[in-house]
Amino acid sequence: MKNITLERVVRTLLAVLTIGVIIVIMYNYITLVAFLILAMILSYVLDPTVNRLQRMGVKRTIGVTLTLSVIVMAIVFFSTNVVPIFVEEMLELTNNLNIETIELIAARIETRLVQEYSFIPEGFLRDNITKISEELFDLGKLSTVLSDAVGVFTNIFSAVLVVPFAAFFFLKDGSKIRRDVLQIIPNKYFETTLTILDLVEKRLGLYFRSVLVQSTLVTLLSWTTLGIAGLENSLSVGISVGIANTIPYFGPIIGYVLSIIISIVETGDFSLVLYCVVAIFIVQMIDNLILQPYLFSKSADMHPVAILFIILIGAETAGILGMLIAIPLATTIRITIKQIIWSFNNYQIFRLDQSKQF
Repeated sequence: MKNITLERVVRTLLAVLTIGVIIVIMYNYITLVAFLILAMILSYVLDPTVNRLQRMGVKRTIGVTLTLSVIVMAIVFFSTNVVPIFVEEMLELTNNLNIETIELIAARIETRLVQEYSFIPEGFLRDNITKISEELFDLGKLSTVLSDAVGVFTNIFSAVLVVPFAAFFFLKDGSKIRRDVLQIIPNKYFETTLTILDLVEKRLGLYFRSVLVQSTLVTLLSWTTLGIAGLENSLSVGISVGIANTIPYFGPIIGYVLSIIISIVETGDFSLVLYCVVAIFIVQMIDNLILQPYLFSKSADMHPVAILFIILIGAETAGILGMLIAIPLATTIRITIKQIIWSFNNYQIFRLDQSKQF
């Protein structure tokens, strides 16, 4: 009780008030917060390139401008050459993927399964798929779906404008921003906070760069192998498989299911199913045996069982988005806790604070 003073009470109330205001702002402007997070991720990915240009004698502002210009040009090229093909294929698949087609596919899959496994009851798949299809294709919800789609495209357009702009300043003034943030940290916590920031930034930067390279390579490999297998919409499926592959464990399953469904929709039978499964299997073998050991040897620092449960918790909390951010968030928390424990055990100033309490 002797340690409770008016100054400490006021400082505690101010800290709580500040945290509350930050939470309210983040809640009311969640889209802008998401854009800032994307800009930070982009700056983590591009920072080694900018640093390399700076070591070569290029001024940092010019290096940031050149690097972001290449990224913007790549986005423009992708959006004008790849996105239209992707959208066209997805529209074609959407037109073919009506209730009758889904029910027909479900009936064929069920017939094949019942023939192979007699314990499976008839109608288990067809009836459930029918209910789900009717819910998905409910015309009464069409306006809501369209409005949500418009909102998504509006956010994407805004992101293209905001994210590179914010990333420019994160890359250009990253060290200054860090210094300004660290100025509000008390001196006794300064070194610990600086260490945590440094470790988290390095780990997340390595992780996001590895995920980007892996997703790109899996997309190209899936596009190629599915095209060889005879799938007409191999580009759209390959892109979807590459994006899904960013989710550990569950991403490959999504890739298999998606390729099987699209192959049945295209042909109306099972003639391409085996070829598509083999194509995705080859991609996953390359990913598991070559890409992941090479790309994630330094960025992955958690047990596979822990990663599995973290992803499940993320899925239960926030669906697909939770699965995507589960590993970076868990990595940040893990590094922070580990460094705080180390600091309390090794820094004399923390030991003095503990002894004063007794």
